[in-house]
Amino acid sequence: MAETGASPLPPTPPAHSPLFRAEQFVWLTARVLEQRLFAYHFLNGAADAVETALDAYRNEDGGYGHALEPDLRGPVSQPLHTGHALHVLDAIERCGGQRVDRVCRYLTSVSTADGALPAIHPSQRGYPAAPFIPIVEDPPSSLLATGPVVGLLHRNEVWHAWLFRATDFCWQAVESLEKSHPYEIEAAVAFLDSAPDRTRAEAAADRLGRLVREQRLAALEPDDLAAYPVPPGYAPGEHHFPHDYARTPRSLARAWFTDDEMSRSLDHLAGEQQEDGGWPINWRQWAPGTALEARPMVTIEALSTLRSYGRRIG
Repeated sequence: MAETGASPLPPTPPAHSPLFRAEQFVWLTARVLEQRLFAYHFLNGAADAVETALDAYRNEDGGYGHALEPDLRGPVSQPLHTGHALHVLDAIERCGGQRVDRVCRYLTSVSTADGALPAIHPSQRGYPAAPFIPIVEDPPSSLLATGPVVGLLHRNEVWHAWLFRATDFCWQAVESLEKSHPYEIEAAVAFLDSAPDRTRAEAAADRLGRLVREQRLAALEPDDLAAYPVPPGYAPGEHHFPHDYARTPRSLARAWFTDDEMSRSLDHLAGEQQEDGGWPINWRQWAPGTALEARPMVTIEALSTLRSYGRRIG
């Protein structure tokens, strides 16, 4: 059993429970990496098995590619793939050591003039990519790409020269946000939740919370979604909810929402589980394979969020 990365097994969840149904969906549809992540999170699976699966996406330059982030295809390393890899390593408590040193060297090599990450490095040109992710020759710095990476590295107490300027960029970008959109706010939260200066982070988060409510960037009434505009460029129905900003009760974004608002949000998340046991994706779908690969990732995230708030899943 050790070879499966899921030994010893916990008691089987009740048939038709959210966890049981999701498990069937994952075994039916997921890549090996997400199968092993599911086993790690919910079936006492081994971290080594996850790390082995993740290695298939690693390149010699220290970055990650090979469609680890499904909306970018092809073998080349990209900041978004590499950020995703760090998220996986953080989830299994392996975000450190020589592996992360190599990652930081890669991040340094692809950084913009101000020391931050572009959303897409021009090396992606020639390989398929989602049409909503533009590829340009001299890409600007991106809070979406940089914020989550800097947050993860700080949370794991990684110290590398790359972090100094990248952290300064994140502070400047977060504290100057005015008109924004949900994914940018989520990236800001990912940075603020682990930024070393907690007083400054709490003040910045408080301001962002007011911005989110003023600009109606969180759908607070899931039964009345028509009252919440979808941001320009987003897919029809691509709403974001309180649980999307506050993935755990420990997030600074949790303070943005009342208990009732969060409860309604989690009820909505639980109710989104589909007939096949998986959760849907609500962003723009541009190829059948990318949607299939993304749904197990979204399913694991949904189960993890529900469990973090004490919701019964199995």
